[in-house]
Amino acid sequence: MRVRIQGGRVIDPGSGRDEVADVLLEDGRVVAVGRGLESSEAEVIDASGSWVTPGFIDLHTHLREPGLEYKEDIASGGRAAVAGGFTTIACMANTDPVNDDPSVTDYILDQAKQDAPGKVLPIAAATKGLEGKVMTEMSALVDAGAVAFSDDGRTIMDSGIQRRVLEYSRLVGKPVIVHAEDRTLCGDGVVNEGPVSTRLGLPGNPAVAETVLVARDIQLAELAGAHVHIAHVSTAGAVDLIRDARARGVHVTAEVTPHHLTLTDEATLGFDTNTKMAPPLRSARDLQACLEGLADGTIDAIATDHAPHAVHEKEVEFTEAPPGILGLETGFAVVLELVRSGGLTPSQLVAALTSGPAAVLGLPVGRLEPGAPGDVLVIDPERRWTYDPSKGFSKSRNSPWAGQELVGRVETSFVDARLVYHADRGVLMP
Repeated sequence: MRVRIQGGRVIDPGSGRDEVADVLLEDGRVVAVGRGLESSEAEVIDASGSWVTPGFIDLHTHLREPGLEYKEDIASGGRAAVAGGFTTIACMANTDPVNDDPSVTDYILDQAKQDAPGKVLPIAAATKGLEGKVMTEMSALVDAGAVAFSDDGRTIMDSGIQRRVLEYSRLVGKPVIVHAEDRTLCGDGVVNEGPVSTRLGLPGNPAVAETVLVARDIQLAELAGAHVHIAHVSTAGAVDLIRDARARGVHVTAEVTPHHLTLTDEATLGFDTNTKMAPPLRSARDLQACLEGLADGTIDAIATDHAPHAVHEKEVEFTEAPPGILGLETGFAVVLELVRSGGLTPSQLVAALTSGPAAVLGLPVGRLEPGAPGDVLVIDPERRWTYDPSKGFSKSRNSPWAGQELVGRVETSFVDARLVYHADRGVLMP
């Protein structure tokens, strides 16, 4: 299949391009990018007035399969991903069974090949059963296809074990992704500790619970000479620590979520369990620090932390509800508001969704240049649409943006030069 995407604003921070141009796709790859490209027998897509970007990459997705398919599975999560422009997603290990064995990694990759329209990359557990006690066989997991290691929400509290995890990760050349939260400090906290938690009468989760662990893991990564990646940064203190560490040469990277960039803890005042996150929504000061960190390159990527939960699990008391929300289908539209408000430039936003996360995992995607994989999006930055999770592709419904009008939508998604999603026709494969 030969496709010419014609006349769009090509925004490709990875190659330094931001101009009106054509993109030619053929045999699974980008063939050429430039003005006035000609190609006989090509299907022509008119992208006038639209953005043309590399496919987005999500470093932090929960697909729930195997074992928790009532919330999500690889097929439904994969469809939601390409509908939101995420042509490559990295999925966390907190499945049932946990992805701590090459057989589970193999299963995820086999299912993705059959059921997902985009690319799925497994993140394996750092310790057996996510218990923080015994390291997994990292070399065997990498051979099976794991791209990183993480115990995610089950933070490794034993610093000795975390040190060994980081030391061994260096030998296999993969990052360790950290959910930086000291469980002894956050305790039973369910919202950010501060004036809002006092008004709600709910136990608070203090910002220091994050900064203490970020400081520890930066120092351990520096000691080990390893690559540590801080997941879903939410506090000003963490941003400062990461910025200082990078300045002295520590191999630390970081991500921030759309919800931590656009919502503060005041969103929880209505006791809506769809505003319960881990880490929790923080103060306006923390939000601004995260935005500034993203803009100045301290934070490398925007990651959705797509965390589907069934309706019955969220329709309970706030303290009892599991944390997390959907993010794949709404993520881009939510953060596009940061461009309209002047917090980010279009190039900065696209970089945080493409070349930035690609660099974190060392992936050969995230840019538009001859020979690159044909993972391409056509985006209408002005299209208005109302998000109805019941009509989306995820099996779950837990979103604080349900029923809201959003601005900016992915019109088409290509994976390896194949059209996999069209906004008016839905997901087209597999």
